[in-house]
Amino acid sequence: MDELIDGSQAKLSNEEILRYSRHLIMPEVTLEGQKKLKAARVLCVGTGGLGSPLALYLTAAGVGTLGLVDFDVVDYTNLQRQVLHHTSDVGRLKIDSAIDKLTAINPFVEIKRFDTYLNSQNALEIFSGFDIIADGTDNFATRYLVNDACVLSNKPNVYASIFRFEGQASIFATEAGPCYRCLYPEPPPPGLVPSCAEGGVLGVLPGLLGVIQATEVIKLILGAGKPLIGRLVLVNALAMRFRELRVRKNPECPVCGTNPTVKELIDYNQFCGIRGEESEAASSAKIPEIQVEELKRRLDAREDIFVLDVREPHEYQIVNIKGHLIPLGDLPTRIHELDSSREIVVHCKSGMRSAKAVDFLRKSGFKHAANLTGGILAWADRIDTTLPKY
Repeated sequence: MDELIDGSQAKLSNEEILRYSRHLIMPEVTLEGQKKLKAARVLCVGTGGLGSPLALYLTAAGVGTLGLVDFDVVDYTNLQRQVLHHTSDVGRLKIDSAIDKLTAINPFVEIKRFDTYLNSQNALEIFSGFDIIADGTDNFATRYLVNDACVLSNKPNVYASIFRFEGQASIFATEAGPCYRCLYPEPPPPGLVPSCAEGGVLGVLPGLLGVIQATEVIKLILGAGKPLIGRLVLVNALAMRFRELRVRKNPECPVCGTNPTVKELIDYNQFCGIRGEESEAASSAKIPEIQVEELKRRLDAREDIFVLDVREPHEYQIVNIKGHLIPLGDLPTRIHELDSSREIVVHCKSGMRSAKAVDFLRKSGFKHAANLTGGILAWADRIDTTLPKY
């Protein structure tokens, strides 16, 4: 890549020179490289699993201006991997928690906060103030949004994603290299790829991938080494194996190709098949539902209700309400275990998998199947607060 950052106007104080001394004595960095870091403006999209190590190391390295985009709040389930946030931060805005920690690490870094949901209306404006965009998001709609906004604004997209024990990283949207759509032209069908909340993620995995992202950002700023342009690194933490794939620019790509058809940001929820509130409500209306309070009342009255749990066995071991366990994936081959004449209430963790199960059962002739709204999490919140949540 051509030189991305001009650090000629940046000045380092004596305290900064001491702070960054281990950088300055490296021939690949030197004083000039550290000035480039100070002059650089990097935007981190997300301050969660990937954003935590990414922001921590960019701050420690002396990136002069760091932007943070996040609208979420800290939850107990974040603490196993989102190392920017502490137990005392639960309930706070993540961006407030992040700024406290990052400022304490390096007061010489200017932090710009964007406590908002990144969307097609604000992405280009937010991106305009930065040199490099680092994508720490956890959903396909925002990944495609970040990619397209980077291509349209000529900003490198330092990308990573994680799931369970596996992750991947690359640099997209440079002039010479491919963009995210060159690798993944179309998003997967909704529900095909579970989220981390549904499938889980090893706590240290975002640390591995976030540090790779931070490394690539710093290399881009310095103009040093061989950046991950046109290369996709695949990480398997369970086997501790790193593989590399070549990714080529697609001349037919609708965003970065020779004759692009996407010339402005689009509706990415629609592109990824994510329903809006109205269509979601219409879809839910087709699937009978029952609230946890109603189920509790009817079970206490000893009504003939069959409770079906469609989670996985390891989830059942964490917490259960003594339902009959048939994982969603096994339901088609074990449907004979169910009596279509009985009333069946299906539940999972939060209601998503059980809604799919009810839809399948009703199409298979089970006219008395209903979904437990909110799943076992709602039961733990509103019926039996002694139960653990996960």
